[in-house]
Amino acid sequence: MGSQNPHNKMTIQLKNDRLIFVTQNRHKLMEAKQIFAANRLSIPLAGLDSLGFSGDIPEVHDTLEENAIAKSNFVYRKYGCDCFADDTGLEVHALDGRPGVYSARYAGAEGIAADNIAKLLNELHGVVDRTAQFRTVISLILNKKEYLFEGVVYGEILTHPIGEMGFGYDPVFKPAGHHTSFSAMDVATKNSISHRYHALIKMIDFLLAIHK
Repeated sequence: MGSQNPHNKMTIQLKNDRLIFVTQNRHKLMEAKQIFAANRLSIPLAGLDSLGFSGDIPEVHDTLEENAIAKSNFVYRKYGCDCFADDTGLEVHALDGRPGVYSARYAGAEGIAADNIAKLLNELHGVVDRTAQFRTVISLILNKKEYLFEGVVYGEILTHPIGEMGFGYDPVFKPAGHHTSFSAMDVATKNSISHRYHALIKMIDFLLAIHK
C-alpha cells in the first residue's frame, strides 16, 4: 500500500513539469488528485483539457488493458508528454463478466449512466448471485517506457440505486465489507478502497521506488 503520510513529499521530474491523466471526466481527475494528495508524492496532475484536446479517443478494443494502452499512446504520440490512461470495467459474475470493457456505453453510445444502471438492474432482475468486481487498468508512459498497473475491488450489485455521490455504476455497487454503495460513502472513504485507488497506489509506489 502507499504511504498515507502527507509530509515529506517527493517531487518527480516530468516532461512539462506535470503528469497528464488521459481523461475528460472531471470526477475521475478529481478522484485521482485527492488520492495523490493523500500520499507523499508531489506531482501536478492535469487532464486532457490542459493540452487543448477536446475530441474523443476511440476505445475500440476488447480488453481494458488494450484500451488503456491505446489511450496513453495516443496522447504520448500527439503531445510527447508523460501521461497515464485508465480503463475501468464492472464485471458481474452472473452476466459472464458483462458489462466489462463496455461498461461506459452498456446501454448505448451516449454513455448515460442512468441508462446503463437501468439495463444492468433489468438483466439482474430476480438473480440471486449478484457478486461483481470493479477493475481498473492503468497504462503509464514515463520517459518513453510503458508500465501497467491493475486495481480490483470486490462487491455486489444492489437491487436499486443508493446515494447521490460518485458516478457511473457507483449507486448500485456495494463493496465487500461495507454496508452501502459507493455513492452513499463520503469521498475519503470511497477513495481509500476503490479499484482506481488500488491501481493508482500501485503506480505511486512504483514512482516512489524508481526515484529513491
